[in-house]
Amino acid sequence: MLFVGAFERQLDDKGRLALPAVFRDHLGDNCYLAKGRDKCVTVVPAAVFEAELTAMSARVGAGDVPLNQLRAIASSAKYAQLDKQGRVTVEEELRGYAEISVGTPVVVTGRVDRLEIWAPERHARVDGAGTGGLAGHDAALE
Repeated sequence: MLFVGAFERQLDDKGRLALPAVFRDHLGDNCYLAKGRDKCVTVVPAAVFEAELTAMSARVGAGDVPLNQLRAIASSAKYAQLDKQGRVTVEEELRGYAEISVGTPVVVTGRVDRLEIWAPERHARVDGAGTGGLAGHDAALE
């Protein structure tokens, strides 16, 4: 199963986010939340995240990836367990990075092998840029 689609949700007053039901089974009970590209929060299945960081650590050792990049990801990551309602807590540090707040709407999107949590305005800009690129590509084929 791939993580695809976009869903509007809201962080509760404790910073918890109910993940879309369609994603929960594939995600499993455990995951990691971390700083993502373009100022989103990524939600990655535990096994995928652990394998990626192990591989990145080897690439740092080989000089292919800067150590500071590994540090930034590892230090921002939070191990999380989904509760019975399928919620995860988005910690304050990650909310600040992604410019999202408790009690406000967010967009949860699939990104093939992970989820992303976005401030709606930022997601609209990123999605618009991606859609524009697709439209430009299609126009070139005509």
